[in-house]
Amino acid sequence: MIRTFIDAGVLITAARVGDEHAERAAAILDDPNRVFASSVFLKMEVLPKAIYNRQLPEVNFYEAFFDSVSFWATDVEQIIERAYQESCQFGLGAMDALHVAAAISIGATEFITHEKAGRSIYRTPSIKILSTRC
Repeated sequence: MIRTFIDAGVLITAARVGDEHAERAAAILDDPNRVFASSVFLKMEVLPKAIYNRQLPEVNFYEAFFDSVSFWATDVEQIIERAYQESCQFGLGAMDALHVAAAISIGATEFITHEKAGRSIYRTPSIKILSTRC
């Protein structure tokens, strides 16, 4: 099984039917060869806005994903320290660095993003970065 951490863009894309990348994102989420890893940072990035805007189908989609997560990054202090290092060394933005650090902390082997090629997240050698945009 591939221990996979996905970023918010993948979840948002998969939840929004009709997006040209939605099918690819959904295929990743439905891949039986993957187990998912996540963190409260990802949950905070996607759920509150959907809840506030009363987007019930989107809320249900996210909650179903989070219910399926097998590995949760919980050592927030360690994650923040590692994220700071990633930001300083590779120029990652704060949220991307937190996601990468969380993924590393729980032994994820792949990090899947919806970011375009050339974005700062691709500079980290700390975890294999894949994109839904390929």
